[in-house]
Amino acid sequence: MNANMCSGRTLAFLGDAVWSLLVRQYLIERGEGKGTKLQKESVAMVSANAQAHFYEQLHEIHFLMEEEENVFRRGRNANTGATAKHTDVQIYRISTGFEAIFGALKLEGKDERIQELFEKILELKGE
Repeated sequence: MNANMCSGRTLAFLGDAVWSLLVRQYLIERGEGKGTKLQKESVAMVSANAQAHFYEQLHEIHFLMEEEENVFRRGRNANTGATAKHTDVQIYRISTGFEAIFGALKLEGKDERIQELFEKILELKGE
C-alpha cells in the first residue's frame, strides 16, 4: 500500500502500534519479564516525550531520509482532534510525526528500515 494515500494521522495510528510492538518485543527478548518492570521500561520508550527525544536525535545526526522527514512533517502537522493531557502540545505533535514515520514504513513493507531505525535509537540510547 502507498503511504501517500493515508493521512498523517492514519500513519501515526499504525506507527504507534509498530513502535509499541518493537519496544515490547525488545524488552521481552532482553529478559524484562515482570509486569511492573515491563510497563515502566515500556513507558520510558513509548511516551510522547521519549518519542520526541528519539526523533530529535535521529534528525540531529541526519539519519532520516528525506522521504521520512516529509512523512514526519505530515504526521506532526496532522489535526488529531485530541489534546495532550500530560504532555506539551509541541512534544505531542513531534511524537505523532515520529509514529507516522513507522506507520509509513510498515505500510510500504520496509521492515528492514524499521529495524535499522530501532537499532540506531537503541545505540543512541546507549543500549
